[in-house]
Order: sequence, then structure tokens, then C-alpha cells
Amino acid sequence: MADKHQNDYMDEGDDFKTPQPLEKKKKKKKKKTTTIETESQRSIDITVKQISEKSDRIPPIVAYFSSGYDPSAHSRESPKVAVYQTASRKRTRVVVSPRGSNVEFVGSSHNGEQIARQTCVSVLGVLDKETQTLRILPIAHQKVLRLDTRVKGNEAGDSEAAEEDGEEEKADPSLHTFWTKRAILDDKKRKARILRDDPEAQKALEGKLDKVEVNTSALENTSAVVARNIPPHNASATNPTEAYPIEQIIENGEWSSLQDVYWLLQEEAGAATDGYPAFVRNRLYRLRDNKDENEKETAAGILTFITHLIKFKDVNSMVGLESARSHRFPPTIREKCNRLFKDSETSRLPDDKINLLISYVLVLTLHVDKFKTDFEDIAKDLRMSSVDLRKHFENLGCKFAVENSIRVATLPVPLKFPQIMRRRTKRR
Repeated sequence: MADKHQNDYMDEGDDFKTPQPLEKKKKKKKKKTTTIETESQRSIDITVKQISEKSDRIPPIVAYFSSGYDPSAHSRESPKVAVYQTASRKRTRVVVSPRGSNVEFVGSSHNGEQIARQTCVSVLGVLDKETQTLRILPIAHQKVLRLDTRVKGNEAGDSEAAEEDGEEEKADPSLHTFWTKRAILDDKKRKARILRDDPEAQKALEGKLDKVEVNTSALENTSAVVARNIPPHNASATNPTEAYPIEQIIENGEWSSLQDVYWLLQEEAGAATDGYPAFVRNRLYRLRDNKDENEKETAAGILTFITHLIKFKDVNSMVGLESARSHRFPPTIREKCNRLFKDSETSRLPDDKINLLISYVLVLTLHVDKFKTDFEDIAKDLRMSSVDLRKHFENLGCKFAVENSIRVATLPVPLKFPQIMRRRTKRR
């Protein structure tokens, strides 16, 4: 090195010579000057200057050889030194290659000893005795890099140092002792992502999946009713009455037990109807005016079944228990309701069974109202809001329209069910 050296990193234009080692330095702090004493009791008053880091200049890099290698003692020629940095300067790698040797010394700021917890900050001090100035410079990453021995050819130093900012290297598991629980969890997630992106791991996973036996017969026999939790239906039907066939909802042997509303129609118009739901009471006038006895008897049976379903829901809930306590269920209807909507292991109705019961009720209301129904009264009977009930109608494939300032639910065919949307999780 020349006697005079100009440091591009510093703001000052003063020249200074290469610092000479001093024996047993002892610093006494003052405001701007410091006194350094040696064994010969010779003191020097110096001025300390703090040099700040600049974004357009690379700070000095300080490293040490962990093996005790001394470049000046083992080779007449100075070794080759290469420094690699990412574009954002978040990572630095130093490679020292001695001339004529098959080993090299590699140190980086993002793996090995450097990722351990940092308890101090290192800086570099340069003393110019002639100008009596001590310059304090920040070093790269505020760390002293450790240079470890590595045989050439085992790893590609250039390619590793030129990796992008988002990529991470594998951390030493032995360092988990000094990590926080959050850091250990993040490291496990990172390793899982690396394994998922590994082509070899993908091939091994595909090989394991090929060996898994799939029960195709069980998949073919799976009912769409259970999957969508709705009554029996025909999605390709061209007529609304065939979309949800009434004969698959009410069996032939059950019609004889659903005569309560039909007998009520035979009585006078002032007969007591307080025990029936509001939806049923609001449709009685339409049945009385109907001249077709077969159609009247069918609609009356459907209204009776709606009454039993609503009462069955109330009697198995804490809210409507009092209103349904005195209701009488025919044995065939009670057995059917227990089979469809009640779990034998629990005394209460599960949420999925309640949703299925609501779907049965809504399908029956569509049949009564010729597949164009005002659902305000049935919402009150089910003790639900109209907004919540709309979700059940949509799950059945219904659409909504406004007629005479009244919102009604219709059933277009063929049935088109809403698609299940899965929420995407944000990756860190």
C-alpha cells in the first residue's frame, strides 16, 4: 500500500498514512479529543471523527479466518478476494482463494455464525498519527464475518451469492437453541415450502399417491342430496314440478296421515286456526276457492306436512318449545322426521339437519305457491330473518324477483346451484 491512501468512502479529503499498531492503547474520552498512552508514557491527543454510512458506497468488510490461516505467511502472492452482494445489499458473501490451493475460505452475512443473536455492533477505527485523527467507520452489516474453509468445487460460491433477495438458504438446526419460538416456526414453514417446490419431492409424492387405492364404487354411490344437504331433486329437469318431485318428498303411504288441513277446510270459515303456522293460515282462502278436489287435497296435504315440520323444529329447540308442546304428530310422520332430521346420539338437532329441514319446508312452499312464493310469513314461522332465508333459497337454485312491490322467490329450470367459493389464505 502506498504511503498516502485516499479513502473513497470518507467525506474528508485529508490524506493519512496506513495506521501503525500501538502497544497497550488506553483511551480517555473527552468531547472531541482523546489521549492515547503507550508503555513509554508517550501520549497523543487525537480528534475522533464519526463517518456515516452512505447508500451509494460500499462500507468496509471485516472478516477473520476461523482456521488461523495467515495470508501473508503462507504465500508470496496475495490471495484472490471476491465479494458478492445482492442488489439490495441485504446479503454479502466473501470468498478468499489462495493461489495454487484447492481450498478457499468463504464467509457470508446470512448463514452460519452470523445468523445467531447479535449482542453488539462492530465498527472500524482508522488512526492517522500524523494528522492525529481517528476515523470511526461503519462496517458491512455491522458484523465481523467468519471465513470457513471449503474445498473448491463442492459448492458454487458465485451462484449462491447471486441469488435473489426473496430466496433463503437452509439454516443450521443446531442454532435453534438461540432462536425464538416464532423464528423456529417460520423456519419450519420455509423448509416446507422448499420441499413442496422440490421436483424430486414432487415425484416421490406422486409415486405414493399412485399406490393409494381409491374406492370408486363408494364415490359413485354417493348421493348428491347429502353433498348439497337439500331434498331429492333432478337438476336436469325442464319443469319446476319435476325439479323437486313431490312423490319423493311425501311417500304414497304418508298422504293418509296428512289430512288435518283438508278436514279444516270442510268446517266453517270461522274455525280456529291459531295452532297453524302463518304461512298455512294465509293460504286457506285460496284452497277454499279451488274447485278441483284432487288439487285441493294435494295442497292441503302439503300444508299439513309443512305444519308438522315447523312444529318438529320448534319442539326440538328452546325458543319454540312452548308453542309446539301440545302438537300431535302422526306416528309415520314422527318416525320420518326422526330419521331425516335427528341424530340418535344427541337429543338436539344438529346444524346440518336443521338446514335440511328448512330446505324441505321451502321446497314445499314453492309447490303450494306454484313456484313463485312470498317468503315473509314462512320466515317468521321458521324464526329467521328474510335475509338469512334467502341463502337457503339460493342453495336450492332459486332466483328472486319483485312483483307488485313484493319480493318473491322463483325456481328456474334446469337447476343451477351456487358454486362453493373457497377463501384463499395469504402467504407470508
